[in-house]
Parts: sequence; C-alpha cells; structure tokens
Amino acid sequence: MPTGVLEKPLQEFDELRNQALRDLREVMSAENYAGAVRCAVRLHAELPDKSQLERNVVLVAYGGGKDSSYTLAFVRAMQLILSQIHGSTFRMRVATNRHAGMPRAVMENIDRAYRALDLFGDPECELLLIDGRQIKTFDVDEPQAADVIQRNRLDILMTGHRTAGDARPTFCNACNLSMVNSFGLAAGHDGGVDLIITGDSREEQRDYYLWVSRLARKFGLQPEPGERRGFKGFLSALNNISQAYFTDIHGDATSDLVAEHAITTDVRTGLQFFSIYDDTAYASGDHWELLTQFLQFTFDDLAFSFTESDCGNPALMAHLRALKAERCHGRTYAEGLGEYVEFAVSLMHKKEFPPQLVALVRERYDGEGGAERMRAAMDAYALDAYGLTEEHLVTMVHAPFTEKGVRLEQFLRAEQPGLVADDVHALLGGARADAALAADLERISGLTVDQLQVLYGSSLRLPTLIPGSGELIDSILDGDPHKQVIQTRHTADGPVVAELISGR
Repeated sequence: MPTGVLEKPLQEFDELRNQALRDLREVMSAENYAGAVRCAVRLHAELPDKSQLERNVVLVAYGGGKDSSYTLAFVRAMQLILSQIHGSTFRMRVATNRHAGMPRAVMENIDRAYRALDLFGDPECELLLIDGRQIKTFDVDEPQAADVIQRNRLDILMTGHRTAGDARPTFCNACNLSMVNSFGLAAGHDGGVDLIITGDSREEQRDYYLWVSRLARKFGLQPEPGERRGFKGFLSALNNISQAYFTDIHGDATSDLVAEHAITTDVRTGLQFFSIYDDTAYASGDHWELLTQFLQFTFDDLAFSFTESDCGNPALMAHLRALKAERCHGRTYAEGLGEYVEFAVSLMHKKEFPPQLVALVRERYDGEGGAERMRAAMDAYALDAYGLTEEHLVTMVHAPFTEKGVRLEQFLRAEQPGLVADDVHALLGGARADAALAADLERISGLTVDQLQVLYGSSLRLPTLIPGSGELIDSILDGDPHKQVIQTRHTADGPVVAELISGR
C-alpha cells in the first residue's frame, strides 16, 4: 500500500480536532482556558499510560444540566489540548443516567452539546446512556425504558406515602442512589476506566465518603472490614444502604424489586477521582455565551425547574406543596405554590444563579393565571412522565394508609366520603377481602392492595426539626442543605407555625 494512503485521513482528523479546539477557545474566557491547560497537564501526570494516551479511559458523568454541560466542555478542551501537545489523547467516556423525570428537552440539550463539541465523530469519545441497569450508546431518540418508568413511579408513590409527599425524599432518595449506581455501571463497563473526572472539590468528595460511612455505621450496614476502602468500598456501603432502604420502602416480600435497586461494585480496585474544581469557575454567568450560544443550551419550561436544569421533578415538588395547602390545610393552591416558590428562589440565590434565570422562574409562577397554568402543566407532566394523576398525588400528600391508617378518617371525609373507614381498615389489615373496595383504592392511589398493605404496616415519617432522630428513610438526607424552616399555616385562619420544607 503506497505511503500516505492512511496518513491523509489521520491528518484530516487531526485538523478537525485542532479546529474543534480553536472553536472552543474562542468562547472560553482566557482564565478558564488557562485553567483547562493547567488541568490537562495535571491529568496527563495522573494517567497510567503516558506513551499511548489513547489507552487511558476517563469517565465523565453528564446529567445534561447547565453545570455538567460546562464541565463536559471543559474536559473536552483538556482532551483536545493533550491531542495538540502529544499527537494523541485519552479516551473520554461520557455517561448520562436517565430517569423518568428527565424530559425530552434534556436529551436534546445533550445532543446539541455533543454536536457542538464534535464528540460524535471522534473515536476517542464514547457516549453512553444508562437506563436503569442497561448501558446503551447515546441516541437522542432512544425511548424511555418502560421498566425504568414503572420503577421510578413506584418509588415515588411508596416513598411519598411514607412521608406525606415531603419533596426531597419522595423524589430524590431513590434518584440519588440510582445516580451513584450509574457511576459504578459506567466505571466498570467494557474493561473499566482509569480515572473518574469530577467537578467536586476534595472537601466535597470527602464529605460524600463520610456521609455514607456514618450512615452505614449508624444502621449497621458497613461492608466487611476488608471491603471498605476507596470507591469500591464506597459503592459496597451504598449498596448495603440501598438494599436496606428499598426493603423498608417496598416490604420484605419484594426481593426481586429490591434487587433491581442494587448498586454495582464491579469497578477496578483503587479507582480514583480527578477533580477539576480548582482550575475552573462554575457560575453559569461566567460562561453564558459558551453555554447558550456555543452549546445551544436551552432553558426549557419543563426541564428547567428552580435549581435544576435537567429534571422536571422540582416543579412537581412545588405542585405537591400547593396540593397539600389546598386539600389538607384548607388554604388555596396558589398560597402553597407561593410558599414553595419563595423557598426555591432562596436556594437559587444561595447557589448564585444568574438574575435572568431567577427572573425566568418567577415569571412562570407570578401574575394572573400563573398558578393555574403551572398546575395544568404539572398535571400533564406527572401523567406523561410517571402515569400519575392529580388524584394519585392528592392521595399521596394525605398519606391516609400509612401507619395503620392513622390519617384515614380525615382523608375519607375530605376526599372519599363514599368509602367507609372500617371497611378500608379491614381490607388493609388483612381481615377481609373486598374486590370492589380494592379496585377503588387502587384507582385513587395508583397502588395495588398488596402495596397499600405494606404502607399500612409501615411508619409515617413527617419532617422533623430534630436531625438524626429518625429511621433510615429520614437519615439519608440528614444534613442536606436543600431544606429550610418556613412560617406557614395548617388551616386557612389558624396560627402561624414553623415547618421544615425541602426541595430543589
């Protein structure tokens, strides 16, 4: 074969990478580009194979939000910088964990970012989509996996009934455990990775390890003494926590369902994290042009919800707060919604969101008809994403079946006066069978009688101002910063009381 037949395509490809770096450099600030150069040099020193850089695999978790989009662009710059310096570069494995609360708009933001950064055509870029325990090649048109939707739906309902719709545990407990599992799945996939790149500082990484260690120790869920070190040990401890948590939520007789929530530990021993935290700035206002013009990131009405730009669930959290005010406390939907908006906007300020994004959120909820529009939008989203009706959500915030039906009579008077409390107690307590009543309860709750009977035998966990005093379901989010004590009323003209509210 004549010399140069294979060389020309390689030369052309090198030029494509050089052009990609020039394009990226134009939209990165001088400070952040200099940080990318420093970070690339540091990363090169950490890679195990420095003579053949393409044999090194690094993992980047990409949720599709504004912050992780910038992180992806920053790591792509590092990859291109090393390619220009050394003539080869590391393999970048990008993994997106998808759950039912991730709208189509997020997938489209991811797809546009990949195209802007020229990742699709680069053989050193591996783009993964993780649906539950399935690892796929990213495709913007890949439909949501039905089993993942059903599992997310059931986790929300069972946890929501246990906590009377408390926002963070209802939507985030299971989701956070799933996210960590996706790290393990992606890190162990196809021979594994050499490093995991993170935007967290060393202090934040240490805090995560301490949180899991303390939680495991408190509930006797530590791995065996020889299995506690490093990321593998972290995953082992979290797997024990996950199995105990989902057994508590779904019941002892659901071993197959609990097993579906297992967290993989099949990663390389000694796998380390590499932090870019000290070399870049994260405030989205500092890289607004890169985000909105170069990556073409869109702040979609559904995907951008308060502090999140990759998930519609925070808007459902606001919806639940509003439904609780209206249906449990005899106030108005708009009053409950306003309480949540003020809380969530305060979180946005703490996280230094650009003023234009705070204003965008307020515009959705303020003004004449805002509450009604958002109510209709959230009802439609809950039905589309999870198959949940407003009746299901209203029942959940009442939590009428949990803890031997301690709130049952109040719920029936308010929502289902045609049902008899003694009959419901008898059915859920196992004293009688009643097919017609069972069908009614399944319709209003979205849960089977077997699942309602699990709730009937479980404790009701309401938000408490006393940290560290609860069960596993409470303790998972002990110390979580996304909480705030607000002043509210539990009746239309009742006294002002303090209440702990959580959300995102």
